[in-house]
Amino acid sequence: MERLTAADWIPLIRNVFAPVEGADRGLAFLIDVPDDVVPDNPDWTARRAMAVDWATSLREAAGEHGLEIAVIAVPNVHRNNADLPAAGFLWDLPVAPAHVRELTGLSPLAFAEAFSRYQMWVAPTEFSATAPLKLAARDRRDFRAATMPGFSAAMIPALRLPYAEINRRVFVLKDLLDPATGADLEFFPTDGPPCRLHLDLRHRTAHASGGVLRENGVAGNLPSGEAYIVPYEGEVPGEPSRTEGVLPVELEGEVVRYVVQENVAVAVEGDGPVAAAERARLLAEPAYGNLAELGLGVLDAFGVEPTGEVLLDEKLGLHIAFGRSDHFGGQVGAARFSSPEAVVHIDRVYVPRMQPKIPRVDCDLILPDRRLPLLRACDYAIEF
Repeated sequence: MERLTAADWIPLIRNVFAPVEGADRGLAFLIDVPDDVVPDNPDWTARRAMAVDWATSLREAAGEHGLEIAVIAVPNVHRNNADLPAAGFLWDLPVAPAHVRELTGLSPLAFAEAFSRYQMWVAPTEFSATAPLKLAARDRRDFRAATMPGFSAAMIPALRLPYAEINRRVFVLKDLLDPATGADLEFFPTDGPPCRLHLDLRHRTAHASGGVLRENGVAGNLPSGEAYIVPYEGEVPGEPSRTEGVLPVELEGEVVRYVVQENVAVAVEGDGPVAAAERARLLAEPAYGNLAELGLGVLDAFGVEPTGEVLLDEKLGLHIAFGRSDHFGGQVGAARFSSPEAVVHIDRVYVPRMQPKIPRVDCDLILPDRRLPLLRACDYAIEF
């Protein structure tokens, strides 16, 4: 199995964070820990062990980077992008914790203090901490974070990609999304007629996540390589969202069709068991139906293969997310869900290898002066 050592991490830290001598004094690895509600699994065990190994390797090479290195453990929050606890626990043992019981008796470290003590964060967690770390970075602006939910050894090669070129392509896409007022998508499922969806992109600016996090106040995924934007959610009085249409998603081999009105999935079409489950989920948790993101990944062009983990897979190409959006500049936050445990941000990735029953997606961006063909059959129709 491939392993990241200090020799790998030191240049990666310099490329991603560009530490400033005297200002950037520490780097913390954030890990979440299983409990009785969400038991451990082999990938999670390996991920926590990797984080402890990374920290140990960097501590042994302290003379080469001069940073204080920490592992901060937290009880898992049971859902992707749910809020973090108020405090974590410094973990100094060479073996990662296997259960939250092992945190009992440790002195808690409030995140308000931890963010000041450690200016750079890497979060290889089971449940994504992207939303809470983005919001914390935006509010405090004295640290920055690279989030790695679901990271596995299979993703290590993606940390060695040419991020200068990836970042350049991401900004080409951001510069197209910023002035766009809408996006028209047409999906071609193999089991029925095409589905059309219009995304309202008014009143929004796009974000770039190119794997470069060199300014305080930002947080983003690593590995990375996407531009993304939150569709307009209708918060301006008297101006409803114009997002509407049908969004098909292949889930467990079944194509489920979400009927979207004013940027919210309001119904689910389909007779199969997955469609029935999604229909019940939408009824129980309406905020889940919010269209929270239009994402445009670029890593497919670099030969990256899907790994089964959204952290990397969403960076391959087009993806559309449901649920929470406030961490991306939208209006739907944790308070819109029935409980903290119900908060989600779920990406659906339109790469034929991942959704073979939806092998073709076309997309046009609506710009102030023209209609731009952006995607044809899931591939970019623009020159980078």
